[in-house]
Amino acid sequence: MASFQIEGGHKLQGTIRAQGAKNEALQLLCACLLSPEKIVLHNVPDILDINNLIELLAGLGVKTKSLGNGSWSFQADDIDLDKLETEYFFEKSAALRGSIMMVGPLVARFGKAIIAKPGGDKIGRRRLDTHFLGIEKLGARFEYDASRSLYTVEADKLEGCYMLLDEASVTGTANILMAAVLARGKTTIYNAACEPYIQQLCRMLNAMGARITGVGSNLLSIEGVDSLGACSMTVLPDMIEVGSFIGMA
Repeated sequence: MASFQIEGGHKLQGTIRAQGAKNEALQLLCACLLSPEKIVLHNVPDILDINNLIELLAGLGVKTKSLGNGSWSFQADDIDLDKLETEYFFEKSAALRGSIMMVGPLVARFGKAIIAKPGGDKIGRRRLDTHFLGIEKLGARFEYDASRSLYTVEADKLEGCYMLLDEASVTGTANILMAAVLARGKTTIYNAACEPYIQQLCRMLNAMGARITGVGSNLLSIEGVDSLGACSMTVLPDMIEVGSFIGMA
């Protein structure tokens, strides 16, 4: 069994550059599905969950290219929705909890999403109710196939609405935001998460042409637009990694 042996009593010194925040990067990667134009992301962490999501996007037809030093370009101008029903997509999405955030962008832009019930880490209570209820309020229809553990989501055209989230879920807020930016009319989200990752997602979406106000608060207003464009965005340093090094110092 692998193990670490740590000898204490040695003062740490030097300079580090924290990698990009995984939870933010997962959201920004999913947001690339909202536009047919090129999106460039910097400081993308080179870790398993992120690499798996990039592979998942590429499997759907997103043009992905590593630009070096943690920078990537993405262009979702030739998405093949048939790939949603392949075993490869089922297995890959089931192994990555963050894949649930592909639902909002796919339904908003293409009117359809199929996603395996996501796995990932099991820390604490990790319900998906906020995602489903919020996107349903926008007009999407969810069906669950228990025999294959798959969710099928469809919508003719999402419609903006008022909603009060039952919990300030970060990933739930992100998913609903990404669906609402292309919905018809105005969406108002009360009890929205307001963590830095959500603020970054809002900034990226606004840079792409979305109309989101209330960024940084628990009350978000989104005026739907017909389409989104290109942008360049840098992922914030991972707060957990920074805090870990502060603790060690």
